[in-house]
Amino acid sequence: MRTLILGGARSGKSALAERLASESARDVVYVATAQAGDAEMATRIAHHRARRPQQWLCVEEPIRLAEVLREHAREHRCILVDCLTLWLSNLLGNADEHAFHRERTHLLDTLPNLPGELLMVSNEVGLGIVPLGELTRRFVDEAGRLHQAIAAVSERVVFVAAGLPLALKGNLP
Repeated sequence: MRTLILGGARSGKSALAERLASESARDVVYVATAQAGDAEMATRIAHHRARRPQQWLCVEEPIRLAEVLREHAREHRCILVDCLTLWLSNLLGNADEHAFHRERTHLLDTLPNLPGELLMVSNEVGLGIVPLGELTRRFVDEAGRLHQAIAAVSERVVFVAAGLPLALKGNLP
C-alpha cells in the first residue's frame, strides 16, 4: 500500500503519517530527507525526532531515496518518508546537474514494486500565486509533476488542512 500525504506547512500531514505508521502494526522505518543547514531547520528536525517513537528505525538520506526504499522495504515494514519536497529541494540544489532526473526516475521506477506499506509526506506548494524567481517556479512545477506521478501509482492520496485529512484517492483508515 502506497499513500501520498499532501498538505501545506503545519497542516498536520506529518502527524497523520506518524499516526498511520503507528497504527500499521508493522515495524516502522522513518526516512528523513531534511538537512540541517541552519539553526531553524535544526530545531524543526529536533522537534520531529522528539515526536517519533524510539523503536522506529531512522534513516537520514537527502538524495538517494529510491536506494534507501529498496534497501529497507519488507512485507512486515511500514516506511514513512518525510518529506518529498525537502528531497526535491536537495536534488534541485545539487551540484550534479543530472541528480534530479536520475533520482526522480529511480524513485518512480521503484515505487510500484515495493513490498510492505509506504507513507510519503509532501508539501503542496502549488495552491498559491506563481512565484517570481526561475528556481522557485521550477521547484513548484517539479513538485506538482512529482506529486501527480506518485499519486498515479499510489493506492491512497490524502490532502491535510488544519489537521483534517481529506481522502482524494482510496479510503482513510
